[in-house]
Amino acid sequence: MAIKKSAKKAARRALKNYEVNLMYKIAMKKSIKNFLKAIESKKEEKDLLSLLNKAYSTIDKAAKKGIIKKQNAARKKSRLASKVA
Repeated sequence: MAIKKSAKKAARRALKNYEVNLMYKIAMKKSIKNFLKAIESKKEEKDLLSLLNKAYSTIDKAAKKGIIKKQNAARKKSRLASKVA
């Protein structure tokens, strides 16, 4: 357990950052999952592209916030794009 005041504050901040990061990560995974389900159910191309753009957006936001690394984001986006083709 943290004893000093600054250590207690750091522990609180770490917990808050964890919750925020988890929120972004869950949003990213949900948007990817929704896109993959749409591919399996053979939705229209217009719907697929809108879901793909949403997935790209959430992946980019996670990369910008530092939740995933840039190369990881690029790899995820590349794999999603190859699913469309």
